[in-house]
Amino acid sequence: MWRIRPKPRPGNLREVAEEIEEATGLRVQVLGGKLVMSPTPRGKHAGVVYELEELIRPQLPRVLVATEMSSIEMPDDPDDFVTPHLLVCPRDFLVSDDWLLDPRDVELAVEVISQSEKARDIRNKADWYAVAGVVALLVVDPRKGTWALHTRPDNGAYQDVLPGKFGEPVPLPPPLGFEVATERFPLYGDSPRAGRPPR
Repeated sequence: MWRIRPKPRPGNLREVAEEIEEATGLRVQVLGGKLVMSPTPRGKHAGVVYELEELIRPQLPRVLVATEMSSIEMPDDPDDFVTPHLLVCPRDFLVSDDWLLDPRDVELAVEVISQSEKARDIRNKADWYAVAGVVALLVVDPRKGTWALHTRPDNGAYQDVLPGKFGEPVPLPPPLGFEVATERFPLYGDSPRAGRPPR
């Protein structure tokens, strides 16, 4: 049986989070001094992230890159960090030894909602990025076929939220300044494996 070593305590939660990720494959973040774990993404969830990266990458200026599963430092607690499904940041990050990005260097963070997430969890996610000062957050919800672009973080909340539906383009703010098509984003449905007995 896998055991967490070292034990979680203030100052080493990041180390514990890394060990859990390596051992389980779960996405682990540290927020408010607590470990927050997310299940491995389903196929359609991963499909949305892949599609977004494919659409964003060719339109970026040379100084920016789109990267999956990179982490952003949070301000209030020295252990805290979030790991969006996709983010846009300076290309220099790809040749640095740092594993945490300064939130002021992130031009866009993307969160894709899983089938099991509750409304409160989704609101909390937007708050995390606003508190950190990430200039733009795109939340994509394949349960409902909707997206929401959050911009202008101020005083721990995004002041502007632009909602849309799959099929409507997302107008990303400067310095990106281009639209992302959404008509090919998949909707969640019943998994063909859901009713199958285990092997």
